[in-house]
Amino acid sequence: MATYRGRFAPSPTGPLHAGSLVAALASWLDARAHNGSWVVRIEDVDTPRCVPGADQRILQQLATCGLVSDEPVIWQSQRGHRYQQALNQLVEHGHAYPCGCSRKDIEAVLQAQGTHRERHHIAVYPGTCRPANGGLRGPSARAWRFQLPGWAEVHWTDRRLGPQTQNVATDVGDFVLKRADGLWAYQLAVVVDDAEQGITHVVRGEDLTDNTARQIVLQRALGLPTPAYMHMPLVMGANGEKLSKQNGAQPLDLTDPMQALNAAAGTLGLPTHTGGLTQALAAWTRAWAA
Repeated sequence: MATYRGRFAPSPTGPLHAGSLVAALASWLDARAHNGSWVVRIEDVDTPRCVPGADQRILQQLATCGLVSDEPVIWQSQRGHRYQQALNQLVEHGHAYPCGCSRKDIEAVLQAQGTHRERHHIAVYPGTCRPANGGLRGPSARAWRFQLPGWAEVHWTDRRLGPQTQNVATDVGDFVLKRADGLWAYQLAVVVDDAEQGITHVVRGEDLTDNTARQIVLQRALGLPTPAYMHMPLVMGANGEKLSKQNGAQPLDLTDPMQALNAAAGTLGLPTHTGGLTQALAAWTRAWAA
């Protein structure tokens, strides 16, 4: 087995909140329980949503909690050349194509097909600009999409949730690799970075579970290894949805870092007494690294 390498990859759209700390703590504990490395990556490819200074505040918050990257932190906004190389590779092997569809175009096609999209669900791309359907429509390419292979049903085992299956073709369709505004899509960036950083284990929030299948098909198309995945419980907001900056999550109160860590440990089902990280690590090791 390769030496364990885990990561925490926050987006600097604001400071860490209680839910962010749960994900950070879980990934740190898993790395330590396996005598591995833990690295921090700032996922700031979506630059319009990033808040100036939030990256440094996040790093400071993590350090206050005793969670410090074992290696220099990297920023995705500085790695566009690597994502372009990956896109070029996909295009060369027929795995990516230009798309001229706007969101309005896609919604119009789906409505014409009688497809109803539930709130928060992804609009399944209907394949309008697929090469097999005649290629690029419209005046110019707005984005680049991944052309799903015939085996779009993906099976994997989540370390906490167990066996998982998703048919990416019917649930998502050909997904975006590079956006119409020229920004890189999360799915491509995270796959390239996980591989280049040698990440063997990904521990993150349960809301990201359905990203896994898309990342696996990309890894296979690029000839990259697939890490072991583990998705952890979420902290929920007052409205019953995942706690996030969008639904009013407050910045993490680190007046008492131990109290914040104990709350995060409690969400993970770990002891919340006065033992701090040492006690949480012992409990995590018994549960997940025995």
